[in-house]
Amino acid sequence: MKNTGTPALASGKGSKRARIVLHIGLVTLTAPMMIQANEASTSTAAGAVKAGSRNYSIAKQPLYSALSAFAEQAGIQFAYNAEMVKSLSSPGVQGHYSADAALQQILTGTGIGFRRTGPNTVTLEPNKSVKKPDAAPVVAAKKPPVDNSVFELGQMTVPSTPSGTLQSRDILSSVDIMNADKIENQNVLTSYDLFHRMPGVQITQFNQGTTTGKFSFRGFNGEGNINGVKLLIDGIPSNTNDGNMPFIDALFPLEIESIEVVRGTNDPRYGLHAIAGNANIFTRQGGNYAKGRVSYGSFDTHDVQTGLGYETGGFSQNYSVSYRATNGYRDHASSEKNGFSGKWFYTPESEKYKVGLIARWSDADAEEPGYLTLAQARANPTQSMPHNATDGGTRQVGQISGHLEVNVTDDLFWSTKSYANVFDDQRWVRYSAAESQQERLTNEVQYGGTTSLTYRPTISWLNDFSLETGFDIQQQDNKSRRYRNLNRIRTSQVRDQDFSFNVYGGYLQAMIKPFKWLKLTPGFRADTVGGDYTNKLNNQSYAVNDYGAIWQPKMGAVITPIEGYSLYGNWGRTFQVAVGTATFKTNPNPIDVAPSINEGWEVGLKLEPVDWAEGRVAYWQQTATNESSRVLNSANNDSTLIGATDRQGVDVQVKIKPVESVSVWTTYSLQEAIVAQPPSNPALTGTQIFNTPNYLFSGGIDYQITPKLKSSLWTTGQSSYYTDEANAKGKFGEYALLNLDLGYQVNKIVDLQFQVKNLADTYWEYVWYNTTVNQTMHSPGDGRAFYGAINVKYDL
Repeated sequence: MKNTGTPALASGKGSKRARIVLHIGLVTLTAPMMIQANEASTSTAAGAVKAGSRNYSIAKQPLYSALSAFAEQAGIQFAYNAEMVKSLSSPGVQGHYSADAALQQILTGTGIGFRRTGPNTVTLEPNKSVKKPDAAPVVAAKKPPVDNSVFELGQMTVPSTPSGTLQSRDILSSVDIMNADKIENQNVLTSYDLFHRMPGVQITQFNQGTTTGKFSFRGFNGEGNINGVKLLIDGIPSNTNDGNMPFIDALFPLEIESIEVVRGTNDPRYGLHAIAGNANIFTRQGGNYAKGRVSYGSFDTHDVQTGLGYETGGFSQNYSVSYRATNGYRDHASSEKNGFSGKWFYTPESEKYKVGLIARWSDADAEEPGYLTLAQARANPTQSMPHNATDGGTRQVGQISGHLEVNVTDDLFWSTKSYANVFDDQRWVRYSAAESQQERLTNEVQYGGTTSLTYRPTISWLNDFSLETGFDIQQQDNKSRRYRNLNRIRTSQVRDQDFSFNVYGGYLQAMIKPFKWLKLTPGFRADTVGGDYTNKLNNQSYAVNDYGAIWQPKMGAVITPIEGYSLYGNWGRTFQVAVGTATFKTNPNPIDVAPSINEGWEVGLKLEPVDWAEGRVAYWQQTATNESSRVLNSANNDSTLIGATDRQGVDVQVKIKPVESVSVWTTYSLQEAIVAQPPSNPALTGTQIFNTPNYLFSGGIDYQITPKLKSSLWTTGQSSYYTDEANAKGKFGEYALLNLDLGYQVNKIVDLQFQVKNLADTYWEYVWYNTTVNQTMHSPGDGRAFYGAINVKYDL
């Protein structure tokens, strides 16, 4: 059966706090067996919740709240349509019952049935065979208090993250979540393109073979100079040593469940690279399904993605195999990429623990069209110059991780992950005709682990309380080689570096809710850095800078004086250390360099005044001491000191649903990033940090034209930016792109899609300043492009 309303999820599983999350979209559910909730039966049929009696105490109340309380007491998760329950009431349940009998009592008189869809997941659906009694009491269910700072796009399903640990939703900062229905049907070259819809996120698109681009936010340069965002995939750290994000290449949209972005300095869970915040990409886990997607479009782009999930007896398996190839918008821009992932998890009948393994691998091969001068780009944006004829590269990325989650007691939850990441990259690149071709070889092996212990006791004089402590470690073994080439034939070697880099960190985070209208989140984090470096060209070895213990206090608060209105604020510190060889004492008279300390604060207002409207506005500031920037084309693989910096901005997000078939969303971010105190050149004081636009925006209109036909017209864009330190070489990079998505549901298994990217055929580009030849270099983005796709999904 199909539901076209707004689904919701209430979760428990060892947590003293249940959650109910509202979201927008289309969800398809199958119902092989239903249990009639208005029958006083204790059937143990296949659809029933797992047996096991206990004492329940849930008062008569709106059904929405009763389900939340039951999820908390029974330790299960609910998936259901929020519109289906919002005007209903429940008689509650008092006494000793099995879980299925208690749930039947709660649903008595509602005409709603339930079935089990996972080891600890229950789906609610209207029971069409039962007429709702006219005499059944109906109580308008009030919307739960908004005591968070989350802005969400799309429908949410059962989350992959353990319910007992601290989650992004608990961080009182600007948290943005985009779910699968806004992700899985997009035609993108790499998954970082999906961030175009995320509020306040800058996308820097190099469009150079395997070096496709990256994302950033909060006024941090997106080119790879200053990498301010921690990337995680299924909770596993996924940045390279310099902070870049090539591990995202291993992901294809069909397997992604959600993307979460936390902006700000007050999240204590992550240290290295989390200067401006973090982004976590979660992939699908559990379920019984088989699905696939085949697409074809402009530039001979063809794409095949497959996914399979099978879950039985507490054991779940998920597999994804995908392939994508294209000739590219520009000449000499063909590429192909494949990826595989597998996930295996086991949860025993007692549900006391969950153990699993995740593995993924991706291989890519691509040509590079190279950069053009301003005149060349304007004359013919699709051309590639003769000196780029042999540019290109290959890239392999792999990740393997072990996961363990344990419900130690009803109040204590333990989670631990161990992992290994592999990154192998070979690239041939020539930036201009006046420069020689470079061959760049990078090999990184990362291994480490994270662990956390979460305590959620019931304290009579507090409305809610939790305490979490965690520790993480990452060790890197890195090799960086660089050669001068002539058409891929080596002529000389200019870099031969081996270095290890180790970071250790721990944190403590509390959530204190003394009243329903007040929540406090004090936290603290500390990190230390170690490692060594050998320059194999001269056989010299160097010690790492002694950064000492890097202390990072945090604090957040939210006040909800009126239902639907929450005022939140936060303050915190994060840190930056130099990357590559700049992490080590390579000067003739070595001295220890202090880390750059970023201190930021934010104040915001989250509004949900009515069921059909939601918004958030925030003002933020962030300052940094002795900030450093990676030197992109340096043979030494080092950094240069920018000095003290100031950043500030305003973020606005709005989402409305004026009628059932239409939803509108828009986001706008105004930002400024300036050099406050340069270390050696006073003339740079007050200049803007290059390649950081002053505003970013995205928005769209989603319209369900008929029950089977839906459409989405959406836009994304940014302002222009300076390309050089002195702000003297002009501003480039402004664009506004319009995109159209159409989807037609043929039946419950098959749907068809048609997409137009860059509908208005707008010229847009990435631009940087090449100091070697003293001119701007331009990489034009794709022109108008058309794509068609067939999606197949079958629930097993």
